[in-house]
Amino acid sequence: MEDELIAKKDLLEITGISYGQLYRWKRKQLIPESWFIRKSTFTGQETFFPKEKMLKRIQAISEMKDTLSLDELAERFSPQSVNKIVLAEHDLLDRNIVSSMTLHVYRKIEPDQQRFQFEDLLALFILDRMLKNGSMNSDEAKDLLGALKAHSHKVYDKNSCLYFVRKMGVPAFLLLAENVDIYFDNGIKVIDKMLLSSCIEALKVLIDRNQAEGPLDRSDQNE
Repeated sequence: MEDELIAKKDLLEITGISYGQLYRWKRKQLIPESWFIRKSTFTGQETFFPKEKMLKRIQAISEMKDTLSLDELAERFSPQSVNKIVLAEHDLLDRNIVSSMTLHVYRKIEPDQQRFQFEDLLALFILDRMLKNGSMNSDEAKDLLGALKAHSHKVYDKNSCLYFVRKMGVPAFLLLAENVDIYFDNGIKVIDKMLLSSCIEALKVLIDRNQAEGPLDRSDQNE
């Protein structure tokens, strides 16, 4: 299933940003080159964007541009920047990153973990969403966490997608490096689907918004 696209002129009208701002943000790498999609239309070549991701990115830039420079924002949005994030357990609850219910489920699987790197945070964030929307139960959490912690870091900079499926009641998780059409046999039921890029974006924005409440641990501070 492909992302819904939005034309450049519609994007500028909806968000209120200018043509110049858009391309300045592109030059500063606040918006990935891959999000600028050229397509043929009856009027010629036009530029389109993945709608949901662009609207969320522009909202995040608008909220932070008064307190951070464009270079600092570029660092925030870089896929590599997440490797520096390390949080303690109390941060997860104090900053409303996950619920106490989700952390309790996680603790049954990883009882001794004290510090959480970004792949752990992403796995917890997605687990929290799936538990809250009722698509999965706590007994299925181990398989989800195993798949995400093993592979999610490989696709931070890709248009990746997570599928949660069941066949004859047996759950399985598929992590696709690209959000492409995928076809299952009739015995497989798709329970949930999440774009990892959107989850990563939402999690990073949540962490950055809460940074004003106090400094987050960073791995480079412990070197």
